[in-house]
Amino acid sequence: MNLVTFTADGRQHWGVTAPGGVVALSGRFPQWRSLRDVIAAGGIAQVLETAQGKEASHPDGSFRWDIPVPDPEKIICVGVNFPDRNAEYKDGQDAPPFMSLFPRFARSFTGHGQPLIRPPESPQLDYEGEIAVVIGKGGRRIPRAEALGHIAALTLCNEGTIRDWVRHAKFNVTQGKNWDRSGAMGPWLVPFADPAQIEDIALETRVNGALRQSDRTGRMLFPVAEQIAYISTFTTLVPGDIIVTGTPTGAGARATPPVWLKPGDVVEVRAAGIGALVNGVADE
Repeated sequence: MNLVTFTADGRQHWGVTAPGGVVALSGRFPQWRSLRDVIAAGGIAQVLETAQGKEASHPDGSFRWDIPVPDPEKIICVGVNFPDRNAEYKDGQDAPPFMSLFPRFARSFTGHGQPLIRPPESPQLDYEGEIAVVIGKGGRRIPRAEALGHIAALTLCNEGTIRDWVRHAKFNVTQGKNWDRSGAMGPWLVPFADPAQIEDIALETRVNGALRQSDRTGRMLFPVAEQIAYISTFTTLVPGDIIVTGTPTGAGARATPPVWLKPGDVVEVRAAGIGALVNGVADE
């Protein structure tokens, strides 16, 4: 079972996956408004135990997938975190000395099965398939050796980007990374219990069935444990915070000529042991 947030009959619920649909559990735990509250309370095990043996309350097709943690305090993204991505910058560095970071806002993501939105201001909507980690145990200056113990769950992210807006400014990419519903996250949270779930798993992105990105987390320039340790040095991580861990080479911007997403395209981000995040594309 995996943890989900979804909307049905005009109301947002959280619960777990079940054969043929999902089980709504938010009504059984009114003290926890969202999965962020479940995580903060250390309630994942209790929720999964409660769900044992229950049939789907909402069958497939009767609900809309939402981003799993709809109200995180922080979403921090790691850039240029695979060797081939680093080589694209042609600056002579085998690896950057420090990781590149930027924030995203929850409003810039949509759920599994919902379209990525291309704005009228630019046709340059691009994809970036990534794995995201959700913090379960908060902390400041978390030692790298203890960092994986602070993860509550894993999910997938399509870190959709408006490329020309990334280049509007000299020192940041924030405005190209935060268009409403330009990216996606989900479909669910996979509870994290074993370092093997993140240390060396396959990640790939396909557009209309064609493989565009493929790599393994074991090749990250800055592994997840290092990301948590470094980020928590300057900001306190709290339960429900999300770290988007980096994308492989192969985004549309690197094609010759560049290939941007357009209405009717279907993007699939898949990672072993986590699942598949699938989204279409639509104009705003």
